Amino acid sequence: MNKSSEWSAARRVFIILMDVIVYNFSIYFSFWLKFGGTIPERNFQTFESSALLISIFFVLLNVLLGVYVFYNRITSDIVFVTVIGQFLMSLGIMIITFAGRWFAFPRMVILISFLLGTFLLIVYRTIIYRLYLKLSADKKVTILGYEKDVAPAIQNFSSQKNNKHKVQSIILDHFHENLEKIIDDVDIVYLASEIDEMEKISIYQLVTKTEKKLFLNTTFENLVTINPNIMNFEDESIIESSGFKIPSEDAMLKRLFDIVISLILLVIASPFMLITAILVKVTSPGPIIYKQIRITQDQKEFPIYKFRSMSATAESKSGPVLATSNDARVTPVGKFIRAVRFDELPQLINVLKGDMSIIGPRPERPFFVEQFNAENPYYYLRHNVRAGITGYAQVYGKYASDYNSKLKFDLLYIKKYSFMLDMKILLQTIKILFDKVSSQGLEEEEVSTSLEKMDFPKEKIYQ
Repeated sequence: MNKSSEWSAARRVFIILMDVIVYNFSIYFSFWLKFGGTIPERNFQTFESSALLISIFFVLLNVLLGVYVFYNRITSDIVFVTVIGQFLMSLGIMIITFAGRWFAFPRMVILISFLLGTFLLIVYRTIIYRLYLKLSADKKVTILGYEKDVAPAIQNFSSQKNNKHKVQSIILDHFHENLEKIIDDVDIVYLASEIDEMEKISIYQLVTKTEKKLFLNTTFENLVTINPNIMNFEDESIIESSGFKIPSEDAMLKRLFDIVISLILLVIASPFMLITAILVKVTSPGPIIYKQIRITQDQKEFPIYKFRSMSATAESKSGPVLATSNDARVTPVGKFIRAVRFDELPQLINVLKGDMSIIGPRPERPFFVEQFNAENPYYYLRHNVRAGITGYAQVYGKYASDYNSKLKFDLLYIKKYSFMLDMKILLQTIKILFDKVSSQGLEEEEVSTSLEKMDFPKEKIYQ
């Protein structure tokens, strides 16, 4: 395998198959350890009978957790997601063996396989990750657009986790002319701004002709084209754009999903909710549950329930204020319950009432919704679905992002909605519970829109 080779789909399938083999070996060896080297026939038959279902569940779970996506991550991500995956697999094995009446699957084997499987999978996946870094080629990116859009894009590509996509050059003007000069030296062309239509088409043609990859930003124009329906009338094919709404049949399934998951989570979370309620009560005067008016589907108002994390008089003088990093209004206990998201647990009641969904855009307050509606003509579209406890923006974006950035994630979620996407976001949410970056408020400093503040080589800037 050479350095310039792609990380192909066939290679990924091989990696997944080896992952399954490593995991099943950990289970088999756990049986071997449990019974001192000689596995009773009844127990071995249990392992054989359940292996296929367990393997299918293992692959599905790890695909949804994003285990087999190696770009834009670091080694600690692999370790953490493996631990989370193995914990969920242990619960899955209990459910599968109970449903299949395979009662000769000892709980001690599940515990040993959790520990052994976690270790072996971390080692195997880390080796694969290192091979990915070594064997797959870096992607050379050129960014086209205006400075106000290019500068934030460079910052995003400069993330600590971005291990493969490297910005080699930027083009600020005369886009097609400058791109022609360097097109042979780049792999990806990222169009970061809305530019003249004719020039944009000429860039599309150039990228297609030279067989380079094209990245587009999530403007409203680009979002509209996602998930189209093709209609044929005689000798003409027409692209029908899907709207920013979830189809009614999918909405019914989503509501059923909300009810089932919220009931399960309420049972699981009840001990943590009791402890949180006690801590809030004894450490700060005021109510345990904080009610605040938020906006949900069709821009309807509803009282959201949260464990109080701020002082009871936090906004008595200031009025509505967006949360910031190191917010002085947050109590010591509040900082902890925010970090682990325990303050959000009472919203499971909101889900059962129908005010919210498990997955959806985070609900904002009327004061800010009116402000954002006035500033962005597309903001109302996020209210075509119920507000959610967690969502696409919370998993794939940053808590500190501005509302426009979150809006793009929210609209993307609505356009791409599926039951499997909800499952994926729910599982991915578990990972970000311990991600300090995702728990921060709005930063005091704005994202840079000036290239002067960046140490980007001037000879790589084309104007």
